[in-house]
Amino acid sequence: MMKKLLLGSVLAASSIFTVTACTSVNATTDTTPTAQMQKNHKDGMKKGEMRGPMSKLDLTATQQAQIKAIMQNKRGDRTADRAAHQAERAQMDQQIQALTNASTLNTAALNRLADQRVAKEKQRFIERVQTQHAIAQVLTAEQRAKMEQMKSERQEKGRKHSKDRKGHDKQHQGM
Repeated sequence: MMKKLLLGSVLAASSIFTVTACTSVNATTDTTPTAQMQKNHKDGMKKGEMRGPMSKLDLTATQQAQIKAIMQNKRGDRTADRAAHQAERAQMDQQIQALTNASTLNTAALNRLADQRVAKEKQRFIERVQTQHAIAQVLTAEQRAKMEQMKSERQEKGRKHSKDRKGHDKQHQGM
């Protein structure tokens, strides 16, 4: 009985500490977007303009139209197949659940599911590279070089963020 009471007290105290800490962090964190962020958001929302890295490539109207057509074609394929993909995912989830709940693991069925998943990933990879190739054919050599430079910078930024995040996680492991 004494252990339960002590455990309950410790849990209540830790819960109060957690709520207090989260509240103080939220109170001191500035969540208002800066004027530059608001400007970028509004700039990106103009109808008919390119967004993301494409907006920084100084595309001609013809290039913009060609790239939009490529993206529309890609998007159209996805929306047409959405219901079929959802049904496939639901079926795969059911099969995984059946394998998980079975008293013995059916490795043949597991391998078939793994092969199906790999085939889907391969198809998505092929479609993505085909789209990137089609877009690259619309760009000039200078625009492709600039796009590659932006991609490298974005990857480096991601690596730096990941490295910083790993250090952050290590600091909080002792808590």
